[in-house]
Amino acid sequence: MLIPHPLLGLRDAQEFTYLGDASLMDRPDPTQDNAETAFCDYVFMRNNPAGVHRELWFHEQGDRSWLVVTRNTITHEILGAELAKDLKLNRKDAQ
Repeated sequence: MLIPHPLLGLRDAQEFTYLGDASLMDRPDPTQDNAETAFCDYVFMRNNPAGVHRELWFHEQGDRSWLVVTRNTITHEILGAELAKDLKLNRKDAQ
């Protein structure tokens, strides 16, 4: 499987470590009243979707960047990849 790294071009998936659902970037706020429940859900209540899904991948054997890869979990087709740091910046700007 080839992952289209936004800076380095197509890279073999063996260079990366899969880290799970990209929604993990949205950690609960520990200062909220429901923080304990929110963190419990964040850690233990995960979806296992079939179809198009956004995932975190770490370029361990490369430039050590974090990517958000959009992939079809049924066909393993890679639909795109973005640098996770760019997505985090966009979310902060939107607030």
